[in-house]
Amino acid sequence: MSDLTWIEISKSSLVNNIQQLRKIIGQKTILCPCVKANAYGHGLIKTSKIFLNAGADWLSVNSVYEAQALRDANIKAPLYILGYVPLDSIDLAIKLGCRLVIYNHETLNAVSSASAKTGNPAKIHLKVETGTNRQGILYKNLKAFVQNIKTFNNIEIEGLSTHFANIEDTTDHSYAELQLKRFTEAAASIKEAGIDVPILHCANSAATILFKKTRFNMVRPGISCYGMWPSSETYDAYIHEIKNGFKLSPALTWKAKIAQIKTIPAGDPIGYGCTYKTKKDTKVAIIPVGYYDGYDRSIINGHVLINDQIAPVRGRVCMNIIMADITDIPEVKMENEVVLMGRSKSTEITAENFAGWSETINYEVTTRINERIPRIIVK
Repeated sequence: MSDLTWIEISKSSLVNNIQQLRKIIGQKTILCPCVKANAYGHGLIKTSKIFLNAGADWLSVNSVYEAQALRDANIKAPLYILGYVPLDSIDLAIKLGCRLVIYNHETLNAVSSASAKTGNPAKIHLKVETGTNRQGILYKNLKAFVQNIKTFNNIEIEGLSTHFANIEDTTDHSYAELQLKRFTEAAASIKEAGIDVPILHCANSAATILFKKTRFNMVRPGISCYGMWPSSETYDAYIHEIKNGFKLSPALTWKAKIAQIKTIPAGDPIGYGCTYKTKKDTKVAIIPVGYYDGYDRSIINGHVLINDQIAPVRGRVCMNIIMADITDIPEVKMENEVVLMGRSKSTEITAENFAGWSETINYEVTTRINERIPRIIVK
């Protein structure tokens, strides 16, 4: 364990979140948690194993290197690569037994070539564009794209997918409804072309939680697997429209140790730029964590928890250090534990609190925590 800063990941929380998702989708729908970006900052390998042991069926990643890491860890579950795979990495992706998202002819040709080398049909998932306008085949080109695939005898269209643009950003889900309509029309179009696609999937966390009709044969939840709500709008919609006992448990606690305690005279600045000046003699804890570690430099009016009490962060966040005001917290000692994010008895700093301080979203808060920081599984 690092003697400076570390992450504690609650196994029971991760298991709870997977079981909660399984409960609402049922046993027949494939549960494919998204573990890209180091499992949203929670640790790719350890978290993936917990998810699978808790009842997940597949795992989705963003890249070949993530898939390689999972296979190297002896994870044999189906792996679905969400992101772009460079043409010179297609052979490896097929060798690893990954499902690839396909939306261009260049990748399709490379997949066919790689499949021919292995002698096994490649399983692909087409991504149709329904309104997010990122990856995806335009609907007007879908039939021709499918007809082209039919000329390859070593490629199996296993799935059809899309992604919602704003389902978690609003309580007005009319645009999501439009995208869902386009998606079902795309599925019908492929069926008319003579191909029966066994797996339809479009549900992220918000869709999985709020809308049964989006679940189809597989769901791809991300943020909810880690115990965080996609947004306050999603939570509000759930509270007012669903209320089925679904409960998420945040799994991540970020901690550090106090490296120094000093008293700063009244009127003296703290940190770079002299942006904060003490109004009275102020006792400060020096904490060895900073923006290199993922503690965002843009944080304003943030705080940490020391001895289960709130300690305001003073001055600018440095590359490897933050400073916290402990004037009103008694009995603070060198190397006392500091909670940067997470719960300390009855007090908590959530990823959403953290996001508010730096004007971002909870997704970014946890995924930006430096991968070098140890992730320790706790009960």
